[in-house]
Amino acid sequence: MKRLAGGAGYTFVELLVVSTILLTLASAIMPLAQVTMQRQREIQLRRVLREMRTAIDRYKDAVDTGAISPIDVEPGSEGYPPDLETLVEGVPMANDASGRTLKFLRRVPIDPLMKSAEWGLRSYQDDADARSWGGQNVYDVFTTSRGTALDGTEYRTW
Repeated sequence: MKRLAGGAGYTFVELLVVSTILLTLASAIMPLAQVTMQRQREIQLRRVLREMRTAIDRYKDAVDTGAISPIDVEPGSEGYPPDLETLVEGVPMANDASGRTLKFLRRVPIDPLMKSAEWGLRSYQDDADARSWGGQNVYDVFTTSRGTALDGTEYRTW
């Protein structure tokens, strides 16, 4: 196809074809980016839940080994913390006159799915699938998001 003498550049049809190809590629990439972002949030959620689970277990171990005085443990708590703030604020060490405290978390983490520090809690006395907290202690933590992960599992600590 011959071009006219002064007609340097692209024709309207060429621009239309290139635009269509770019639009098709962009529409294929967008869902992939959304899935990648969702997976990153799920990975972050698992990391945060593991961090809180470890803090709860460390608190329980400290109670069981006597590092925390039985006076500072609420009766009927089974050795678990009364709330997440206790893990942050800490508790006095047993038989320590210096006033040092044992802290288990730096702060209550933000839920990457809900973008808040509000977590679902279960106490040792609650049913394993309970969605409401009995208030006796913190045995388990879960996200309040009602979603499921991309692999089909429900969001929980275990």
